[in-house]
Parts: sequence; C-alpha cells; structure tokens
Amino acid sequence: MSLPALAPTPGGHPDVAAAVRDCRRAFWSVAVFSAAVNVLTIAGPLYMLQIYDRVLTARSVPTLVALTILLIGAYAFQGAFDVIRSRVVVRAAAMLDQHLGSAVHAAVVRLGLQTRSPSEAHQPLRHLDQIRSFLTSAGPISIVDLPWVPLFLFICFLIHPWLGLLSLAGALLLLALTILTELATRMPTREVGRIGGVRLATIEADRRNSESVSAMGMAGTLTKRWEKINSRYLVAVGRSADVMSSYGAASKVIRLLLQSAILGLGAYLVIRAELTAGAMIASSIMMGRALAPIETAIINWRGFVAARQSVGRLSEQLERLRPNHAATELPNPIKSLEVDHVTVAPPAAQTPIVRDVHFRLAAGEALGIIGQSGAGKTSLVRALVGIWRPVRGTVRIDGAAIEHWDPEALGRHIGFVSQGIELFDGSIAENIARMMPEPDSETVIRAARAAGAHEMILRLPNGYDTAIGEAGTQLSAGQRQRIALARALFGDPFLIVLDEPHANLDSDGEIALTRALQAAKARLAIVVLIAHRPSALAVCDKVLFLANGSQQAFGPRDEVLQKVLALRPQPAVGANLKAVSDTTGANER
Repeated sequence: MSLPALAPTPGGHPDVAAAVRDCRRAFWSVAVFSAAVNVLTIAGPLYMLQIYDRVLTARSVPTLVALTILLIGAYAFQGAFDVIRSRVVVRAAAMLDQHLGSAVHAAVVRLGLQTRSPSEAHQPLRHLDQIRSFLTSAGPISIVDLPWVPLFLFICFLIHPWLGLLSLAGALLLLALTILTELATRMPTREVGRIGGVRLATIEADRRNSESVSAMGMAGTLTKRWEKINSRYLVAVGRSADVMSSYGAASKVIRLLLQSAILGLGAYLVIRAELTAGAMIASSIMMGRALAPIETAIINWRGFVAARQSVGRLSEQLERLRPNHAATELPNPIKSLEVDHVTVAPPAAQTPIVRDVHFRLAAGEALGIIGQSGAGKTSLVRALVGIWRPVRGTVRIDGAAIEHWDPEALGRHIGFVSQGIELFDGSIAENIARMMPEPDSETVIRAARAAGAHEMILRLPNGYDTAIGEAGTQLSAGQRQRIALARALFGDPFLIVLDEPHANLDSDGEIALTRALQAAKARLAIVVLIAHRPSALAVCDKVLFLANGSQQAFGPRDEVLQKVLALRPQPAVGANLKAVSDTTGANER
C-alpha cells in the first residue's frame, strides 16, 4: 500500500500527518476487502479450467449448472466487496478533506495577507483537491491490489513453470516501466503546476481590472499576453500528457503481447501434452489479472506523483502558516495602545516601508495619520491590527505584545475598515455581525445605529435581510462603506482602525462617521484613522505625520499641524495642511 509514500516529511504539519494516518487506517479495511476481491477473482480461471477439462470431456450438464451457480455467487460477492471498498475509499478521501478543511481555510486567509496573487493564495486548497482527486481515482485501488500480484504469479507457476517464468518476466518489465514513468513525469508535472499558477494569476488580474480594461481599450493587448501564457501552459500540459500516454501505451502493448505470448506458449505445451486446454486458458486469465494492477498504476502514476507533491507542499505551507495561538487568555483591553519603535516590511520583502515609528495612545484618544501617498500609512495600520508582523519593534495593547494575544480573541476587540472595502456574499445583518451564524439582532442594530447606517438599511428592499451579492455588488460604494463601518463597530471594540474612511462618503455619511467616532471615544475606545480630508481630523486628539516611511512628527493635533506646515513649505502640501488646520479649528470653535 502506498499511503506511507504519501505521508509528509518528518517535521511537517501535524494536521497533514494525522489526516494521512487516518486515511491509512481506513485503507486497512480497503485492503481486507481487496483480499476478498482478489481471492474471488480466481473463480473465473477455475471455472474455465473445470469447463474445458471436466465438463466438456464428461459432457455433464449437472456439473456445468453447479459450477455456473458457484461462479455467479462468487462474482456477486466480488462485486459487492468491490463496491464496498470503493465507497470506503471515497469516504476516506472525504474524511481527509474534513480533517484538513479548517487548516486549509485558515492558510488561504493568511496567505491572502501575504500575497496579492489569488493563484498563490489558493494553493493550499488546490493541493487538497489534488490529494482528494487521486484518492477517489482508480490509482489507490490498483496500488492496494499490487501485493496480490505474487499470488497470481505463483498460481501460474503451479500450472506450469514456463508459464510462471513468462508471467514473472512480464511483471518485472511492467514494474521497470513504472519506475521509468516516475522518473520521466517528475519535471513535466512540476512545470505544469508552475505555469498553471502564472496562468491563473494572469486571468484573475484581468478579471479584477475588467472595468479599466474595457474603458481604456486594453482587451486586445491583454488577450495577446494571455495567449502567450496559455500557449506555454498548453505546451507544458502536452509534454506531460505525451509522457504519460507514451508509457501508458507501451504498458498496454506489452500486456497484450504477454497475454498472446502466454496463449502461444500454452498452446505449445498443450501440443506437447504437458498442459491441458483448460489450464492454458486459465493461465492466460491469471496472468492478465496479475498484470492489470501494474498497468492501472502506470496509467494513474501522474495523479500519484501530483498527489505526493501536494502532500509535501501542503504540509510545508500549513506548517509555515500555522497561526500562533496564545495559551493564556488575556483580559479585555481597556487602557492603551503602544507602538514601540516599529519597523514594517511586507511579507517576504527585505526593504522596510515604515521605520522606527513610536507613539502611545490612551483609552478615549483618537489619532489621525497623515502624509503623502507612499508614506507608509496603510502599512503601519496593518501592523497595528496584526495583519503584518513588525520586522523590528512591538505593538502592545494594554502592555501585551500583539503576538501574545490569541488572534480570534483579539479580533473581537478590534474594528477595522480597510482601504478597499470587502464584504461577503450574504445578508447585511450577517456582514455587520462579522458572518456569525446566528447574530444577535439587537447588537447588529446597535452597530448600524452607531455607524449612522440604520435608516439607510431600512430603505433597502429587505432591510437587514437584504442579500448584497458577492463582494457587496448590490450596494453602492457609499453604502458598502457604511456597512463596513458598522461591522467595525460591532461589539463595541476597544481599538478602531480606519484606512481612509471618508473615501466614498457623502456629506451625510461624513457627519455620521464623525458622530460614530465621537461616540467611540466617549466609551473610551481608541481610534486610529488615516486622513486625507480636513474634516477627518476634527475628532482627532493627536496626529502622526509620516514621510518616506519615517515618523516626522507626533503629538497634539494643532501642534503637529503647525510643525508640519513649517517642515513642508511646498505650496500644494502647505495649502492642504493649512486647510486641515483651519477646518479643525473652525469645527472646535
């Protein structure tokens, strides 16, 4: 049985190792049923042997009837056992999927934080699908049948040594072909996987930017680029398929030649009176049964190689992306957010985007982060909420480093609105409640009221039960922004982080946002927002100014704005910041 060959390498992810062990235990029952199936297979050759050597010579109809009844019974049991073992294999594959499903989902989500490529983010799921696809194919059954090949060869030897030697030579020839298939398919299979990933990433990028493609007439150019990548993929697939089809055809031809050869050798032995006609037919069937699992294994070898590679890659990915669950549950945060000389770089990148940022906020304070595009504002807030881990320094909530918190537990105390609003396919209530299966209606409505979205939601066709479609396509940009703000406020989180929250809001939306943030401060929450509009800083007590990834100023709002005006005398920047200062001052007056 080859399931041990599918096992991950030592030190791999425990979930993958446990899933493979569970499948291995399930396959022991498959081995038991395979034993029954293979033993009952002998009934056919024995029936042929008795027909030719006894029934025809004795012309006994009762013997023919009895043998036929026994054969029907044997085949009936064989069919039943074959169905049972096939169903066990399917359920073993489903069990593996269920065992790894949660870990794979978590890995896809975490990969989504580290890469913008959907193809790369979906790799764990594709690996799991590849493993399950192989387990439900004919490959595992043929591999489980391989240990029975010596039994059929032994029976051929019992019939006549020459027939046994010919069958053994054929089996060894096919086994050698199996090894050659393994060596020949490694590189083509890897190449198909690599180019397939590029192909999926390219078409996903084209789909994601379909509006720009259509508006700016880029379809023709992108189609040509796609055709080049797709041609490379088709060439790789063709090479892999050519290798497999060549070895598969060779194995089929060899098996047919061997079956004809054993009939010819059997006929020669019959002529020499060393063998009966029934034994000749029985040996031909027996050798065909001995070689069938080997041929099937060759045909399915590409799936086996792909599944084996997927097991190793999935184990490595799950181990690398394993979430860090804290063992001790910390109390709810109520005091402070501290950023201790934090340097931030994107995952797998070497060059920092944010360098040596340090500040502290107390409960009830609001911070506005300002700076030109590319200053590192979004990268910093990703570190504040735990999306990216700092290269150096520490983000602390109530004195505890953010990595010491359990991610799920900390997430309940964080409200976050990203720069690109992403909602889920479901109802408005489900989205506000962070996709909880049975959200508390009162808590959902309170969050919507806090975000100033309650009246807007009531005007929708089904109110809070309105289905918003994939990514919220049934809503306008401003409506999605308000729903995202309500989701961020759900459960009265301690830390609220907003990346350009005014981007898609009209004047009513801006007023609602300001009231929501003032209410959050009143209940002693900490608010951090990236601001580009002057009105956004009206609720801020402090301002952090970033330039080229470095902290230029931090402190009370008006003091920092005046300092920034002095630091940046350029007309455009100076005018913008002066407008910020004048607007916030007017709001306070």
